[in-house]
Amino acid sequence: MILEERPDGPGAGEDSNRLQDDSSIRKDCDSMLPEQPCQLQNQRARLHQQITKELRMRTGRENLYRATSNTWVRETVALELSFVNSNLQLLKEELAELSSSMDMDQPEGESVTIPMIPLGLKETKELDWATPLKELISEHFEEDGTSYETEIQELEDLRQATRTPSRDEVGLDLLAAYYSQLCFLDARFFSPARSPRLLFHWYDSLTGVPAQQQALAFEKGSVLFNIGALHTQIGARQDCSCTEGTIHATEAFQRAAGAFRLLRENFSHAPSLDMSTASLSMLEQLMVAQAQECIFKGLLLPASDTPDNCPAQLQLAQEAAQVAAEYRLVHRAMAQPPVQDYLPTSWTNLAHVKSEHFCALAHYHAAMALCEGSSADKGEVSRHIFQPSTTCEPQGPTASSIQKMPQHPEERRKLAKAHLKRAILGQEEALRLHTLCRVLRKVDLLQVVVTQALRCSLAKYSELEREDDFFEAVEAPNIQPKTHQAPEVKMPSLSQMKVTDLFHRLSAGLKEGDYIVSVNGRPCKWWKHVEVVAQLRGVGEGGVSLQVVSMLPSPEPRSTGPRRAALLWSQKECGFETAMPARARPWPILGWGRKTKQSKTGCHPDSCTNSNCVTCP
Repeated sequence: MILEERPDGPGAGEDSNRLQDDSSIRKDCDSMLPEQPCQLQNQRARLHQQITKELRMRTGRENLYRATSNTWVRETVALELSFVNSNLQLLKEELAELSSSMDMDQPEGESVTIPMIPLGLKETKELDWATPLKELISEHFEEDGTSYETEIQELEDLRQATRTPSRDEVGLDLLAAYYSQLCFLDARFFSPARSPRLLFHWYDSLTGVPAQQQALAFEKGSVLFNIGALHTQIGARQDCSCTEGTIHATEAFQRAAGAFRLLRENFSHAPSLDMSTASLSMLEQLMVAQAQECIFKGLLLPASDTPDNCPAQLQLAQEAAQVAAEYRLVHRAMAQPPVQDYLPTSWTNLAHVKSEHFCALAHYHAAMALCEGSSADKGEVSRHIFQPSTTCEPQGPTASSIQKMPQHPEERRKLAKAHLKRAILGQEEALRLHTLCRVLRKVDLLQVVVTQALRCSLAKYSELEREDDFFEAVEAPNIQPKTHQAPEVKMPSLSQMKVTDLFHRLSAGLKEGDYIVSVNGRPCKWWKHVEVVAQLRGVGEGGVSLQVVSMLPSPEPRSTGPRRAALLWSQKECGFETAMPARARPWPILGWGRKTKQSKTGCHPDSCTNSNCVTCP
């Protein structure tokens, strides 16, 4: 038996305990490694369960809303649908942020910014394109509808993907691609004489109330609304604590305003309240105001490094007054019927809070411009920003008194104190409005921003205050709103991505590779491409007569040998084809049916003739 020496020296027990502790720590760390993915998976499962529960509740209330004729019951159910719709929007936003694994925490300190107002997407139910499109292809175009199953399935997959787009540029491209396909479908399948028997079902983004229409314009308008709403979500997710973030946010809100303007100008008689003229006008104003706010944030970033720069403070004062004026217009539009009846109250209160907050910021930066800089710069301040204005509600001095702005340092200090006093009062009013709204009370970031601005005003006011200030208080004039970069309402880039018509094979029987030799009996062999397209686009309901030449393979002879291409002449007039020689019957002619129907209306070639289409030239 071999004897071994035991480590009985000092510290031996401590080393063994330390080893045991280290091993236990490693085990704990190893056990915690898979915990984070499991936790994310559990959160996703919980959100999916809550979304499923809300969807069931919405279905029940929707059935009751349609079945009842009692006015009181319908109003109650509509209110419940609005509540369920809000919960669904919040749950889906949380699920999207969880799936994207993006860190959306706001920066701390001076870079904390006031939150924006994003718009939720409209929701829709599944739609069966296959049955009505196959019937229309067979009945009107006299082609085999089953031969277009691939195209129909691709259209259904595209629409299904647009129901849950990603909150980024990829989602925008997806919605734009589907909108372009709708424009192609509108020009090809929908007309006063014929249209597929489809029922488009969408939910109101603001109230959650369902709406149905058979018009394809309802589908196109809803998709365009979601394009604008997705732009608002992208803009609200930008980090405005850096210059790049403010630029992207400004661009997003300008695109959103353009989408709502395009929808308001080109679509009418909307069955849902969120797409009414009053709502779209208000949403456009809101997006312009938020874009103006992002512009102000972009100017505030470099100016915060040089607080003693008088021209910079002057510009900030005017820019803040401009933002306050924009939000005052938004608040006025939100508070008017019928928008105020279905708009979330928190939006109206937030617009009011922002108008007071930015008006107070205008007075704060005006005070900073008076306190810092040279006398010449201060003279510029008095001549440019202290003018009669209705931007800030408190009454200012008259025009005659403004021309006599003080130039003495002591008098300028008193005027700066007066502006700071109005800034403090405005920020306190913003905090009071924030407290009155139950929803806004939960937005801690909004309170942090306004409270931080109030502290800065109080600190600057204490610096200017003196013990011997027993003079009569000076009343600060209003700030003239002015911006050096007005927001531009930009139309969404719907035609930026190249989109191919899914049903390009189905174009009045024409196929790729056909040669058009005459239009309405006029030879067009030497016509330019633009001239032919102009003739085809000018076709009305009467149709057009085209004479085409198709390259078809000749019948293979009994003896072996290469096939020879043969020219086959055919004439199509107003949606029908003339009878062909019997020898040509065994081979397909442009995939066109051989039934003669003189009563059919004309079929247009593969070019979009819809006046509302913004994706086609």
